[in-house]
Amino acid sequence: MSINRRKILKIAGASALFGLTGASAIEELLITNAEALITPGPEALTAKRWAMVVDVNKIKTKEDYEKIINACHSIHNVPDIGNKKDEVKWIWEEEYESTFPGVSDEFIPDSIKHKPFLALCNHCANPPCVRVCPTKATFKRPDGIVAMDYHRCIGCRFCMAACPFGARSFNWRDPKPFIKKENKEFPTRMKGVVEKCTFCSERLARGLQPACVENSNGALVFGDLDDPHSEVRKALSANYAIRRKPEIGTGPSVYYIIGGNEHA
Repeated sequence: MSINRRKILKIAGASALFGLTGASAIEELLITNAEALITPGPEALTAKRWAMVVDVNKIKTKEDYEKIINACHSIHNVPDIGNKKDEVKWIWEEEYESTFPGVSDEFIPDSIKHKPFLALCNHCANPPCVRVCPTKATFKRPDGIVAMDYHRCIGCRFCMAACPFGARSFNWRDPKPFIKKENKEFPTRMKGVVEKCTFCSERLARGLQPACVENSNGALVFGDLDDPHSEVRKALSANYAIRRKPEIGTGPSVYYIIGGNEHA
């Protein structure tokens, strides 16, 4: 079964006419259809709730950041358009004050205050982007990943307005001419759709860790937040970590270790 944009608009209109009961049933249909786009193999990695820990002390050089970012962007065909206005990004560098605006303190060490931080989709437990999407082009999977179905995106950008982390990019122009080397195993997008990090759900389905994690030299840790024996839980138990804007109640699944092993 496939659902194109015209059909989605008809469905959205029908859901408005028939009320919440009809909308709920349509939402379930759409999400089921989207989940069928990725078929996990027997070797697939699974979790009750996926989470990532970023140890900022282990990312020391400009090359370290570039290696992580390039690993993500290259396999996901993220275009390099070359200007801020049209920029598309899944993972990027952000200044401390922009990353943690509510955690500013005059006594924070300069080593932290002036260090760039890796920013990405937080795959929130309570994602506002999912609530506002009229076509369920973005939806939350049972394992906590906030996923995307690019074929359903109608470019309304409601999700971009709702995301408090600036983690979504809009394709203002055709991205294909700006892809340096296309990865044929991952779909390219089109002009007029939104995209973002998906925790490499296509790699998890094949038993692989996210590309950024594999290329981080141990700075990024990925695992099941609900499993007390997982690598992410071990990292969080042994170090002091913070999350982006926890006070707004979205429940980010990305944690940042900012202390505890500066000399590691």
